[in-house]
This record gives sequence, structure tokens and C-alpha cells, in this order.
Amino acid sequence: MLLRLPTSVSEAQECMAEGAVPIGGATLVWATWQRDGFPELAMSLRNLPEATAVAPETLGAAVVLHRIDERVPEVLRRAAGTVGTGAVRRTATVGGNLVGSSLRCLLPAALVLDARATVLGPDRAYETDLAEVMAKRHLMLSLGWRTPTASGYRKQPAEAGGPPPLVVATAVHADGEGRHRLRIAVRDGYEVVSESAPCDAGADEVLGALERTDVGALPPGARDVVREQVADIVGSLTDR
Repeated sequence: MLLRLPTSVSEAQECMAEGAVPIGGATLVWATWQRDGFPELAMSLRNLPEATAVAPETLGAAVVLHRIDERVPEVLRRAAGTVGTGAVRRTATVGGNLVGSSLRCLLPAALVLDARATVLGPDRAYETDLAEVMAKRHLMLSLGWRTPTASGYRKQPAEAGGPPPLVVATAVHADGEGRHRLRIAVRDGYEVVSESAPCDAGADEVLGALERTDVGALPPGARDVVREQVADIVGSLTDR
């Protein structure tokens, strides 16, 4: 297998045109390749500046999870810090987790940040929403978002090899007129539910609004965790 390491977007486009298979840490494909055979040409974005950035409102797709630190919002940092083992986090990448993984542990955090993805098409790089990235499995260069007023993350304990653990991610965003809106994303099994509600009137009003959405159809145990997480983040706004 020949591995290409482009240092510019134009070089990465050339690799794509040549049929290079994108890889990050290869944590999700290595066993398959050992069984079925390695591709002739692969491409890693680890030398591409656009794909390796870590900043308050940007995260590159080639960033390995253990590099995600206080420069990004709490919800995204905590989501990355609970993925797999330390060895996995030192190898697995943001893009691989969001596009290549069935669990997509970073997806709830990205959704509540209202993140957009920059992806590489055959003729240009462009921005799109996460739904398109998931559906079409684009080659992602980076994520971008607006800094939230507050954010939080809860991942329930789970047994190894069992069902995926419940995840509840939250973030509060302010508009230009001083109003706040809470975004919440819940991973229950392999499905992710994402909703939002105004949150200036208090936690009870937020929960009442969410009960009228798909969040209200979650199992009772999941809704209990949602209530706790919403109460925590809405309560934190009064302490600021």
C-alpha cells in the first residue's frame, strides 16, 4: 500500500482523482484490510493544515482525539475524552469517528454546537451540514461552529461489548438580542435525536417544550438523564 500525505487542498484533490482511499488512524479499517487486502493507494490528511487545526471554533478532521483540549467547547472536549481507551484516542481521528464509525461518539456534541463541516469535493472544498456528511460519507476537512454560552455532556456507564451507552449533549446559544436557545442531542442505542428549545424562562419550560418533540418519545430512563442535564445547564446560566 502506497500512502500519500498531501500538504495542500489541491494535492489532496489529486490524490482523490487517483482513487486514494482516505484514512486517519485506521482504527476502524485495519482488521478489515488484514482480512480482505490493503488498498493500493491511501491518503492521510495529517500533514494538511486545514485538517489539523485545533481552535476555539475550528477542529480539523485529521486531529487525533487525545489532542482535543480546552481550546474547544466543553461538550466536544468531554465527548472526545470518553471515546474508547487512551490507546484508541491517541490514534482515532475526528473525521474517522464522525464519518467512519457506526457509534459516531462526537456526533451529539457536534450537533448541539450546530457545527458545519468543510468537505473536499472533486473540484473544490465547500461547507455543508452534518446530515449530508453522514449520508454521503464525504471526505471531511474540518468542523466549524459558533462558541456557545455554555455546554455540557453526559455519557452513562456501560458494559464492554454491550449496547452503546446513552449520551446526552447540550449547548446554549445566544442570539444578537440577548435571548438564549438550548440545543440537545441524545444518542440512544445507535440513533441520535436532536432538538432545541428557548431556555430563558427556566428548566421546566425547556423540558415542557422538549417533551413535545422526539425527545419526549425516548425511554423513561433516557428522559430522566435529559431532565438532569437540562436542569444542570440551564441552572448554570444563572450563575454567570
